[in-house]
Amino acid sequence: MALNPESVGSVGDVRTMSWTSKDALLYAVGIGAGQADLQFSTENTRDTQQVVYPTFAVVAGSGTSSAGASAMGKIGTFNFAMLVHGTQAVTLHRPIPVEAQATIQDKVVAMYDKGKAAVVVLENEVKLATGEPLFNTRSSLFIRGEGGWGGDRGPSGPQNEPPADAAPDHVVTLQTNPDQAFVYRLSGDRNPLHTDPSFAAIGGFDRPILHGLCTYGFSGRALLAELCDNDVSRFHHIEGRFSSPVMPGDALTVRMWRTGAGEAVFTTSVGDRTVIDQGLVRFS
Repeated sequence: MALNPESVGSVGDVRTMSWTSKDALLYAVGIGAGQADLQFSTENTRDTQQVVYPTFAVVAGSGTSSAGASAMGKIGTFNFAMLVHGTQAVTLHRPIPVEAQATIQDKVVAMYDKGKAAVVVLENEVKLATGEPLFNTRSSLFIRGEGGWGGDRGPSGPQNEPPADAAPDHVVTLQTNPDQAFVYRLSGDRNPLHTDPSFAAIGGFDRPILHGLCTYGFSGRALLAELCDNDVSRFHHIEGRFSSPVMPGDALTVRMWRTGAGEAVFTTSVGDRTVIDQGLVRFS
């Protein structure tokens, strides 16, 4: 198995995709929404219009894209048991519709050689069928055992650090469910790392871990509620780095520091252990 550094710059075909109200509802439940979040978790509550969590962008259209070559398919081969999510960013140009027809095009932005691992950076550009930009996502994939070809190590060092010695402006704790991964996986990520103990063991984990993007979605829920009063039109960007695994059933504490007009940095922790760092959110 080997990655292909020559794939950097590759662009996939423009493919069509779609999602429905049910997809958005399933995602909301998968990141812990329920009775307290009826505008996200139901479509038929009296005097309440369904809206979509901004972080739905990371799963929108899963399994519905039309035929066509993906840039991801050009990066080479590797053992999926050795893959973990490194970072994730979402930039929204407008609120995500409850249901839509859209197009998606992906690109291999970078590939970094970390010695005993590799980092692959991918971008997706999503537009509505009308051609209007909807959102962009950028993710990095950390693949153990795939480095060592002598390539660029890539950027390093702290980013989006909380102000030194400053107490957070907001703190929210959300509880995950021991079976959280079994719901979240229905939004598209069926990687058995999150459900199969034997597969998790191959990856070096004592038991299945929660999807990083599920933790990301829980974090986004907290940020949206505290900084935007759950108004999705005010939420414009979120990014963060997955620094430690989360186990289903863990409680997630999101700490936020306002750093300027319409901007805050955040961390997500389980107890004293940070699981998402370098977090940044932009809002209005």
